[in-house]
Parts: sequence; C-alpha cells; structure tokens
Amino acid sequence: MTERPISLVVVDDQATVREALAVMLDLAEDVDVVATATNGAEAVEAARQHRPDVVLMDLNMPVLDGVGATGKIRETQPDTTVLVLTTFDDDESILAALQAGASGYLTKEADRTTILHAVRTAAQGQTVLSPEVQRRLLALAAKPAPPAEPDLALTAREREILGLIGDGLRNPEIAAKLVISEATVKTHINNLFAKAGFHSRADAVRYALKYQNGQRQH
Repeated sequence: MTERPISLVVVDDQATVREALAVMLDLAEDVDVVATATNGAEAVEAARQHRPDVVLMDLNMPVLDGVGATGKIRETQPDTTVLVLTTFDDDESILAALQAGASGYLTKEADRTTILHAVRTAAQGQTVLSPEVQRRLLALAAKPAPPAEPDLALTAREREILGLIGDGLRNPEIAAKLVISEATVKTHINNLFAKAGFHSRADAVRYALKYQNGQRQH
C-alpha cells in the first residue's frame, strides 16, 4: 500500500459497469478514482491529464480498443500501469494485451476483493494474472513452436501483416494501416496461416514475437 491513495482511471464503454466499478473501488480508503473513460481514446487522454498510478482497462470498446489504448498509455505515460478487466479470456486477447504493455489481466468474473487486490498489486509494479489466464499462458508456452523461419516462404505483404498481428493489431486496424480492404487482409492471413501451419491467431502472434519483431528492427 502507498502513503497516498492509489490514483485510478476506470475505462469501460458500458455505463453501468463503469459507474459500478468507479463507485465500488473509490470506497476503498487507499484508492482514489480520478477519472472514468468510455473508450480507448478517452482513456489515453485521461491518462495524459491525470497521470494515474493504474488504469483499469476494458478491451472491446469503440473509437480505440483497449489493446491500442494500452500501447499508447504505456508509450506516453511509462509510470502508469495498465490492468485489463474484460469479459474476454481467449489466447489472442491475452497475448495482445500483455504485448501492448498491460501488467495484469483479469476477467469480469472477479469479485471486488480480487479487483482491489489486483489494483494494489499493479500499483506496486507487480504483474497480476487471474488463475485462468495463468493456465492459458502456461498452455501456450508448452505448445510446440511454429515452424522455423527458413521453412516459411511468405510474400512481403504476408510478412508485413504477420508483423502487425504480432503488434496486436486486428484485421480492421491492419486494413486501415496498409490502406487495403479487410477482405484482402483476410485473404493474406488465410494464405500465411496455410503456409505456416498456424491453427489460430495466437500461433501467429507467438511466431511474430519470436521471429518477426527482431528481424524488423534490422
């Protein structure tokens, strides 16, 4: 616990959830909810204005999703910790959020005590993962690695899209970034999945993290 209250921004596009979380957490003596936000863009602005200790971040939101907002906050406010609280516990969402810089990941099934403990732990700079998320990460780590780089014969565009998948971008964001249609993005992804033998987007993220990102720095 810190000497001053933990400053917290609560982000969720659902008003009832957002307001309930804000009221519930603000009742704790050591937590001060300094702002709320309804989407990722508002979250980034709130973090800029208030420089909170922790941002409690939803993932599926309009304007800018939680993954994109997490990346921007961690880039511009490195002293602010992002703790994800979402209904999604699939491999793709978990990996994308953690890669974007989130220090914790909980599902909305968590009760008040668990969320409060997670906020306090995150404020101390420690990682917080729900048991289910931990199990999923361990299962991912135990999976065989994707094929080695020399076995792939990707086109330049497929390689570029694979790198963007590794950055946590979803299909609409990739289409906007490359100025191509979402249908074209899906076609490229289907082709690279077939070539690489990926069974899920999580496989592509793991491969990109292991091979692609290092190569793109050269």
